[in-house]
Amino acid sequence: MCGIAGLYNLAEPRGVDPDLLRAMTATLVHRGPDSEGYFRDGRIGLGFRRLAIIDLETGDQPIFNEDRTIVVVCNGEIYNHRELRAGLESRGHVFRTRCDIEVLVHLFEEDPSAGFLANLNGQFACALYNQRTGRLLLARDHFGIAPLFYTTAGDTFLFGSEIKAILEHPAVRREVDLLGLDQILTFPGLISPRTMFRSISSLEPGHMIEVNAGSLWKREYWDLVYPIDDCPSERVTDGEYRARLDACLSDSVRARLQADVPVGFYLSGGVDSSLIAALITEASPGILRDSFSIAFRDGEIDERRFQRLMAKRAGSRHHEIDFDWPDIETRLKRVIRHDECPLKESYNTCSLALSELVRSHGLKVILTGEGADELFAGYVGYRFDLQRRCAPRTDNGPAALLERQLRQDLWDDPDLFYERDYYAFREVKQALYAPDLAEGLDEIDCTQSRIVDTSKLAGRHPLHKRSYLDFKLRLADHLVGDHGDRVGYANSVEARYPFLDPRLFEFARTIPADFLIRDGAEKSILREVARRRVPAEIADRRKFGFVAPGSPYLLRRRIDWIEDLLSRETVKRQGYFNPDTVERLKTMYRDDRFRINQTFETDLLMIVLTFGIFLELFSTPSR
Repeated sequence: MCGIAGLYNLAEPRGVDPDLLRAMTATLVHRGPDSEGYFRDGRIGLGFRRLAIIDLETGDQPIFNEDRTIVVVCNGEIYNHRELRAGLESRGHVFRTRCDIEVLVHLFEEDPSAGFLANLNGQFACALYNQRTGRLLLARDHFGIAPLFYTTAGDTFLFGSEIKAILEHPAVRREVDLLGLDQILTFPGLISPRTMFRSISSLEPGHMIEVNAGSLWKREYWDLVYPIDDCPSERVTDGEYRARLDACLSDSVRARLQADVPVGFYLSGGVDSSLIAALITEASPGILRDSFSIAFRDGEIDERRFQRLMAKRAGSRHHEIDFDWPDIETRLKRVIRHDECPLKESYNTCSLALSELVRSHGLKVILTGEGADELFAGYVGYRFDLQRRCAPRTDNGPAALLERQLRQDLWDDPDLFYERDYYAFREVKQALYAPDLAEGLDEIDCTQSRIVDTSKLAGRHPLHKRSYLDFKLRLADHLVGDHGDRVGYANSVEARYPFLDPRLFEFARTIPADFLIRDGAEKSILREVARRRVPAEIADRRKFGFVAPGSPYLLRRRIDWIEDLLSRETVKRQGYFNPDTVERLKTMYRDDRFRINQTFETDLLMIVLTFGIFLELFSTPSR
């Protein structure tokens, strides 16, 4: 994976400023330090920064089809490129490289409607351009692993792998998107198409945009669709489901080991990354691979015993980094610069340190276990959903009725609980926002409009409903976005996710929900698959919800620059939050007895602090 950027003249072709294109592309050098490439004609400019992984000699981009009428730049990997290439070659297409991305120009040549996107197995954000027709196609992969941002400034359409590239255009306005800020307060994080910039959008997972002269057209090409009936007419046995899951996971891991450079893996100490490590060892016997873990001096959360246990089982060359809490403050600004948004917790600093460790040992590619919790009911919320399903509802007071109405408006289901009671949380937001924003809260409250396709929730099992919401609200833009892609590429490291495989999902969606949680244990069927490969101490562990210290820890350290950002004067000048509320929270958080349960509660001051960092780093004006 790499970095792409571009601009398209929506009016008459007038040429592209090469200096602007190079400046946009240069902001992505951390995503692709190995080489750069450009394409320009009268209407469009495409820029590319390469992290060389497959076909090191001839895989530079842009890449063209046979008659050079179609050109592509792509941040990504196409894991089923070999089978696609074989089919294309049998139909007469001629390839000039061994690069996986080259299949895209030939597929687009055959299928201008882009129906081929649904059949790709990979992680990608691509721009395909037809010089004959002047048509530009942008697409983001099924699960949203690869980011892609876009905007229109005057009569110019701009896009990039990161917002930094778009901000290079002088006509792009740096205004805060208040609905985006409210999403961070309310949900796990930002949700595409929102970003923290009012004029800039994030292309949703499984979506494409067509740009042609003065028109823009966006559509969805794929989505997660769970069965309405969770009781298959021909129910197979537990053993058959386990065998098929085993085979799908093995195939997914083998596909993601494709590279012309060494591939390593993360070990967290949990069952997901441990199972991936075991499957890597099976898929590549005799190859010494590197594993990477983060360890902590705090014994209550340190998992190095389990990490080392699995590294020994996998026979890997294991590397650890000891992370101490003062490292949070030294990395926090760099994290916000790369994430391009505020955060509600500090653990992205740990992830940044981990990718630094990978790069220091010369690796570019890592496999990780992200996505298993969303696919196989791994969070505690899934277990709570089953308990609620069995328990009668007893609260029918006014507040409960208003909450049920809000859930009906959001999800088309008054009984669907996700994350928190949103009606009650409105009081918290009203107190935290600056008085004028609080007075007009309805205008910026992200719960006042639907954010997912509720037809994909209707009639589904509660576990599948939560899974769909986790994929849409938690995974793409947060866990594999700001927590994965952005802090990995900060150090030129590509993360690959075997659990985020479209073919694996198509099978996993058919697994009956009661195979996912049994006897109160989450990810039951996945643990059963893991048991013959992973030490029992790991396979049988309950999920360990790691959280790094938040703003109370930072406040108690009395760090000058943090004190300044959270001061009454700074908060008042910025105009987004209520300085009186911030002062009360600071007094509360500084008390040594105060604790935040970050699994269920929001670290409000961490959002205020990282938002202040965001405003400074991106020169965003105060209100």
